[in-house]
Amino acid sequence: MVTKRVTLDIKTYNKLDKATDKTLPGFAKVSLALLFVALVFLWSYTSHGDVPNNTFLIIGAVFGAYMAMNIGANDVANNVGPAVGSKALTLMWAIIIAAIFEAMGAFIAGGDVVKTIKKGIIDPALIADPQIFIWAMTAALLSAALWLNFATSVGAPVSTTHSIVGGVMGAGIAAAGFAIVSWGTMGKIAASWVISPVLGGLIAAGFLYLIKTKIVFKKDMINSAKVVVPYLIAIMTWAFSTYLILKGIKKIIKLDFITASIIGLIIAAIIYFVVKPLIAKSADKLSNDRESVNSLFTIPLIFAAALLSFAHGANDVANAIGPLAAINDAIMSNGINSKVDIPLWVMAVGALGIAVGLALFGPKLIKTVGSEITELDQMRAFSIAMAAAITVIIASQLGLPVSSTHIAVGGVFGVGFLREYLDNHETRAFQQIRKKFKKHKKELDSMTTELDELETIEKKSKSDYVRIVELYKGIEEKQEVVKQEKKDVKEAKSTKYVKRDAVKKIVAAWIITVPAAAMLSAAIFFMIKGIMG
Repeated sequence: MVTKRVTLDIKTYNKLDKATDKTLPGFAKVSLALLFVALVFLWSYTSHGDVPNNTFLIIGAVFGAYMAMNIGANDVANNVGPAVGSKALTLMWAIIIAAIFEAMGAFIAGGDVVKTIKKGIIDPALIADPQIFIWAMTAALLSAALWLNFATSVGAPVSTTHSIVGGVMGAGIAAAGFAIVSWGTMGKIAASWVISPVLGGLIAAGFLYLIKTKIVFKKDMINSAKVVVPYLIAIMTWAFSTYLILKGIKKIIKLDFITASIIGLIIAAIIYFVVKPLIAKSADKLSNDRESVNSLFTIPLIFAAALLSFAHGANDVANAIGPLAAINDAIMSNGINSKVDIPLWVMAVGALGIAVGLALFGPKLIKTVGSEITELDQMRAFSIAMAAAITVIIASQLGLPVSSTHIAVGGVFGVGFLREYLDNHETRAFQQIRKKFKKHKKELDSMTTELDELETIEKKSKSDYVRIVELYKGIEEKQEVVKQEKKDVKEAKSTKYVKRDAVKKIVAAWIITVPAAAMLSAAIFFMIKGIMG
């Protein structure tokens, strides 16, 4: 059974690997990326040629484009990786859907977050000279982009939010000292390193356990799925509706969480009554097995991938254009303002850059999230998507700056570790191995006790000696059997469905992201200052 799963893991990895290899050659990808950066450079140069001190605006636009592409290459994989790994979506369609919805999220709902990124980490008022502030934001952009580029190259899905946070913090400290940093905000961000993956993992594992106990472990899986799946889709609808109402229409009307939640609940109820007969109709055509149950989660997963991409575009476009918007505002106003308007061209650089980066360099991290941590199927991927949506809602209400990367990858960890626990402790195969071991161990103990009793008899009969010889021989044989079965039980209990090397690499990258980006940003700031001074 374990061998079959390992073989399936390898097959899944190989298929995804081949799909990744079918993308453009490395030289072509780099050429197209440089073309996008060149277009941004030309546009910013021709449209801002008459702006005084426009050099850093043009440089900022180029670095913003570079940063946006790296966000697309690294962060977007978290939204579509599970759907690809579970084969609900092909790699090509995942990239198309994610690119469209990332851009839509950025354009429709991406503006307000920029102000938070700019103001929340450092206090710009402590930098008196607008020129120093511009250098700091330029250094922050470049350092975050370089760190993301490195992380993507080694296959580590890191937080782009934390990358830019580290960049802004490092440049701010270099420009005005440690007092400029909002250490309360940084404390919350540090807490999110633990909160994001743990909460994501627990929620994802919880949903998967619910699916297993209410559907997979039932004798009649299909009839159970008819009852449970519509409720799961309704919960997904509520989560995404609530989130999108809070974030997506905030420019039109701003609603509080309770109102958004009630509206989301109404939408969820409507969807429940719409999908219930559709699920029943589809289920009637399916056989009573796990694969058939998985197929019922395919369409919800596609919607989840699209909506997660929209939400990510709305939030994380700020990581690309926040410092660029700050640079633009400082140059245009020749000052440092607490609130800035986001020009359409700045938003376009972020949105299009994310889409370009995803299309060109996204497959590497999609592969990591989708198959290199643990094997995913549709119900596991659905659980991860649910965890991502619900965790973000919870965190936003608590004011925690959680990372979508940490939540999604934590969700993958969660379903993987739950698989290990359930398969290692509750499967029939394991129970049978343990039962045989206990039976033979009991027989060995009984034979050993009988031998000890016979050997204490002073006057042994011929039959006693015959029995002693039989027991010695039997005990020797039984010891070998028990020894092997004990080994089998240990191996069965220690079966790993989460690849530990991948976990170590990813967690290490998470821990060093903020300090690495900060140190790199400070170095770049001093370099700019040295050149310009």
